[in-house]
Amino acid sequence: MKTLKPIPKFNNEDEERDFWATHDTVNYFDSNQPVKLNLSSLKKTSKPITIRLPIDMINRLKIVANKKDVPYQSLLKMMLSEKLREEANSPNR
Repeated sequence: MKTLKPIPKFNNEDEERDFWATHDTVNYFDSNQPVKLNLSSLKKTSKPITIRLPIDMINRLKIVANKKDVPYQSLLKMMLSEKLREEANSPNR
């Protein structure tokens, strides 16, 4: 079994980024040992909603999504996000 080097303490993310850019993780982590992560304290970043759309609109959305090779729900989120960004950057009417 290989002896692993201790990971140094970093003062900031830039310092850590520079370190990992010049060092191999093989010397610091045992890839054969699983790492347990507790993600239970993470906040949800999205919330499900119900929205009624005309069937024709959903079908057109699915066609466009298929052409872009993305799920139609993801395409809808992208479109909403883009429109909200445009609205936020437009002068008040």
